[in-house]
Amino acid sequence: MKERLLLVDDDVELCELLGDYLRHEGYDIDYAHNASEALRRLEGSYPYSLMVLDVMMPGQSGLELLQQLRPRVQLPVIMLTGRGEEIDRILGLEMGADDYLGKPCNPRELLARIRAIRRRSEVAGQQMEFAQQIVELHGIRLDPGLREVRIADAVVDLTSAEFNVLAYLLHNAGRVMTRAQLTERVLHRPLTAYDRAIDVHVSRVRQKLQRAGVAQDLIKTLRGEGYLLVREAG
Repeated sequence: MKERLLLVDDDVELCELLGDYLRHEGYDIDYAHNASEALRRLEGSYPYSLMVLDVMMPGQSGLELLQQLRPRVQLPVIMLTGRGEEIDRILGLEMGADDYLGKPCNPRELLARIRAIRRRSEVAGQQMEFAQQIVELHGIRLDPGLREVRIADAVVDLTSAEFNVLAYLLHNAGRVMTRAQLTERVLHRPLTAYDRAIDVHVSRVRQKLQRAGVAQDLIKTLRGEGYLLVREAG
């Protein structure tokens, strides 16, 4: 069965352009041109593999729609943002988007981002070299097989990218993971100039761990190097 994608953008011509390209690559495509229509589509019986969501739409914006959906709906989301609108990209990632792409976007680049997200969603822990190895450290219990993180017996709600960030940092506790390494392993693409995606995912992991009672300085930022999850509590 073909995977079905939902394109949400008020630009009808852009939707059709992207949709035609993605159909040629083997996907089924549905369109929604505003947030209300997107919600009706998402509440239907046909499951979507991924949603491409424009930030700026008349009425309810894409950011508002994403905030309404998360964390109830765990559908992978790629945000489309205006060139240079970094604040929208950061907000989208903080609200649970998996990735972002500037408009006007190249259909081939969008396809590459979709495939990268689908790879990490479908094979999840199996793509990691530590596929089924459970890790317990600093009161955190991470189970790659179940894709589950628990702290004090409570499940911590993480997006797919956030889970993978924490998994790599935990399995490499005491060692520095560079931004380039994390981007390639978690987002399945090279790190590019001005790319803040992995930094936002790390920040979100920090916030969620802290809310669950984990020490704030567990994940350290090493300027010019990357991130390090401390092995021994300070």
